[in-house]
Amino acid sequence: MTALLKENNSLLDIELPGINLFKKGKVRNVFDLGESLLLVATDRISAFDSVMPNGIPDKGKILTQISLFWFKFTTGIIRNHVIETDAEKFPSQLKPYIKQLARRSIIGRKTKIIPIECVVRGYLSGSGWKEYQKAGAICGLKLPVGLKESAKLPEAIFTPTTKAEEGHDLNITEQEVRDRVGRTTADFIREKTLKIYKMCADYAVKKGIIIADTKFEFGFDGSEIIIIDEILTPDSSRFWPSDRHKVGQGQPSYDKQFVRDYLESIGWDKEPPAPALPDDIIMKTRDKYLEAYKKLTGKDRL
Repeated sequence: MTALLKENNSLLDIELPGINLFKKGKVRNVFDLGESLLLVATDRISAFDSVMPNGIPDKGKILTQISLFWFKFTTGIIRNHVIETDAEKFPSQLKPYIKQLARRSIIGRKTKIIPIECVVRGYLSGSGWKEYQKAGAICGLKLPVGLKESAKLPEAIFTPTTKAEEGHDLNITEQEVRDRVGRTTADFIREKTLKIYKMCADYAVKKGIIIADTKFEFGFDGSEIIIIDEILTPDSSRFWPSDRHKVGQGQPSYDKQFVRDYLESIGWDKEPPAPALPDDIIMKTRDKYLEAYKKLTGKDRL
């Protein structure tokens, strides 16, 4: 096993000799176990479509444990891809790597991925805010006139995007989703996206966190659509402290918006290679992720 570590003990990469690497994403290394997949969340962090050269200690563990919390929380709405989460129960070929895989890995079902990023917005922020300013709408959905940045929307909206292998995802309309995947599938993933978001956002705000927006991915397990990948983490969502929410401005966050803001402040042109993050930004980012984990799960330790 090869694990690439930096000075702050972040796990930036991992190789498992003899086990095929199925896919390497911005954060996860996915390995092919034959009938299933091993998803390993590293401590890499990306912003503006670039992976930073240094990571956030324990980030992969935090993301995995938050996802597992939500997967369990939403089982009444939809089945998920999780098969096993305890590294001690992983297949025998993974036994030599248990220490590196523990708490940051899951074994999941193989699915036929539905090529849509199912974005849902409950608040007006980020690219949605920019699009609203230009067109008064997001993904073809007209919104009330006069809304301000970070305002809560009258109701959560489904604003899907393409699922790009490289570069930027592109906003598309609900009709375009139907054209790409069929009406039955499109309507199903829209319904589940909105239902999951509402249930989890209602829970989170009671714990002091506003989930402003998030995205989900779905896949076919045989003929059944299930939810896959990660769910409602600081990497895939905007998490805001509810007690500091102020309409008309950007918000403090528990997510990687903090890193984006830093990169904006130093004038990075957003072209690779990405600049190294200073130690204080790394540790503040870790603290934010960890605080979100503690608030949502009620657990004090990873």
